[in-house]
Amino acid sequence: MAEEHKHEESIMEKIAEKIHGHDASSSSDSDDDKKASSPSAIKTKIYRLFGREKPVHKVFGGGKPADIFLWRNKKVSGGVLGAATLSWILFEYLQYNLLTLFGHISILALAVLFLWSSATTFIHKTPPHIPEVHIPEDVVLQLASGLRIEINRGFTLLRNIALGRDLKKFLMVIAGLWVLSQVGSSCNFLTLVYIATVLLFTVPVLYEKYEDKVDDFGEKAMKEIKKQYAVLDEKVLSKVMSKIPKGAFKKKD
Repeated sequence: MAEEHKHEESIMEKIAEKIHGHDASSSSDSDDDKKASSPSAIKTKIYRLFGREKPVHKVFGGGKPADIFLWRNKKVSGGVLGAATLSWILFEYLQYNLLTLFGHISILALAVLFLWSSATTFIHKTPPHIPEVHIPEDVVLQLASGLRIEINRGFTLLRNIALGRDLKKFLMVIAGLWVLSQVGSSCNFLTLVYIATVLLFTVPVLYEKYEDKVDDFGEKAMKEIKKQYAVLDEKVLSKVMSKIPKGAFKKKD
């Protein structure tokens, strides 16, 4: 009887272990399912304009230049944009010459500081504090590095287009250059630089503020553009490309 009782207890223990094991596995499976279905586990790929993977601040270098363009420091950003506006008004409307303006401002500033410093020796007062101005090396290196990367990327793109490897980009670049030529015929270089400066100080900060809405609209626009391009490619571009010898697009060994 004792052996049968022990045998029954061992059977019950095995059944209990199986039940607990099944519950543990089912609970772990349910936990895994919850983790897999949770928003943190599912990483949906969000569409960003131009395939952007970094925040807007990082795109501009993440340093002081990015802070200025994105209005992190409103006084500095407003001062730079105000100086650009004042310079454009002086050169465009008042027809001031750059060298003349620089010379007059330098003469006035140096004369005032010289007379002020000289007068303090006679009236026994402290001379004006003129801070030493140094351009930080890291800021210059960041700008130079970012500019070098973008220029090299542009050269690579132009080379691939010139070799006939991407008809879509070729058409886009031709259209962009045509628009640039039309804008250039209606205004001079200084106005173009000023327009680019204003856009640089307004478009990124507005995009950063409304990036979700802009990206959603951009995704819909890109889908429509790809749809129209597919129709154009099927009806026109494919026929044109079929008439061009394929050897013209092969790379040279």
